[in-house]
Amino acid sequence: MTTHLKAVARYRGSEYRRLFSAARRSLERTGWDLSGTIGVTNPDEAERNAIIGVTGRYHRSGIKRIEITLSELDAAVRTATGLSLTELLAQIGPKLADRPAEAAKDAASREEALRPAYQSSLYEAADWYRTWLNELSRDGTLTKLLAQRETVYSVAQATRVLEFMENRPESSAPITLPGLAAAVTHNTKALNHGTSLSTLVIRALATRAGIPKPTTAEERRDLWDRFDVMLDDLASRVLVLNLPADGTGLGEWLTGAARFGTPFYVTLHQIINHPITIAAPVVYVCENPAVLRRAAGELGPKAGPLVCTEGRPSTAFHRLVRTIAAGGGELRYHGDFDWPGIAIATNVFERHGARPWRMCATDYLAGLTTGDDHVKLADRPLPTPWDPGLFHAMRAHGKAVYEEAVADPLLADLQRPAQICPSIKMTSG
Repeated sequence: MTTHLKAVARYRGSEYRRLFSAARRSLERTGWDLSGTIGVTNPDEAERNAIIGVTGRYHRSGIKRIEITLSELDAAVRTATGLSLTELLAQIGPKLADRPAEAAKDAASREEALRPAYQSSLYEAADWYRTWLNELSRDGTLTKLLAQRETVYSVAQATRVLEFMENRPESSAPITLPGLAAAVTHNTKALNHGTSLSTLVIRALATRAGIPKPTTAEERRDLWDRFDVMLDDLASRVLVLNLPADGTGLGEWLTGAARFGTPFYVTLHQIINHPITIAAPVVYVCENPAVLRRAAGELGPKAGPLVCTEGRPSTAFHRLVRTIAAGGGELRYHGDFDWPGIAIATNVFERHGARPWRMCATDYLAGLTTGDDHVKLADRPLPTPWDPGLFHAMRAHGKAVYEEAVADPLLADLQRPAQICPSIKMTSG
């Protein structure tokens, strides 16, 4: 035993380090195959003498490279230590890996993880679903999940969530995010932001909707809402003015508020639990509550029906205007003339079939004359398909025109037919 330990200790010397490192790389790459050849390039004197001692063959000083077969090295190591080359390398450390075996194991784990997904009815029925699965394999997501030992659970659970959502009847009431998680996983927190399951499902839904993967809380909320999943039905609200409605509860409250020209906050919880119908032929939509506040103060109950997004539209907003559209109402939208405002406008136009309300190039140019304190446009420019001239005007002048600065003509429109950009009528998407 003492002789064995001394022999192993000798091979730990620095003169053997490059030789055994080359052996380790070759063996790990090939699954411990001894048929290969390794070498040491530009060996120093200590390395040259060490290899001569292993092989018994002389190599001149200054030689550029000395090569040795792994089987030869294995035989020499066995003679000196009683251990195989692989056993010696394991003792020297670290533990010898078997890359082909690990790759095969990973492949088996991938197959096991993806089997429920491939067996899903969605695989044959939905292009977006196949695209999602292919992207998971291609971009390293599965590899990361394998390292976390979550692949089988997460992918299978994500598949079940997607199946549940796809198979829900269109007439079903919206479901809360905890409710969805509980219905599929029996864990109300399983779909909370940051979990592997939530990340997988969010990616699938973004692919399903044909939009980029969300990166902000608002974008995630909006994506869930597209599929009738609510994150918070009490916090989500929308501000309205003079929007009478039929229905007990919420319908009565809206009608009462309209009678007095009083602004009224409608929560998503109210919309879901107190169904209403709205028969207004035209409903105006603004982005800034300052516009609605002026309409309430100056026009009161004489103002036309007005809904305010208060910036990025909430889930409650989307639900309410969907009800308006279902009742035959036409939506007319105005917002800020800056690039975030254009993004909001585009979303409302495309998603709800709204029409532009004083959102043309001429309106923007007129707004520039209302003062000289307009801030510079920031963020990435976005197209304005309802009036391409608006895009060019905003790019040319590089100034933002905020809604409250052009509120006078908007309030005038609330008392008579509003101005609609003549270019095109947006269709819902």
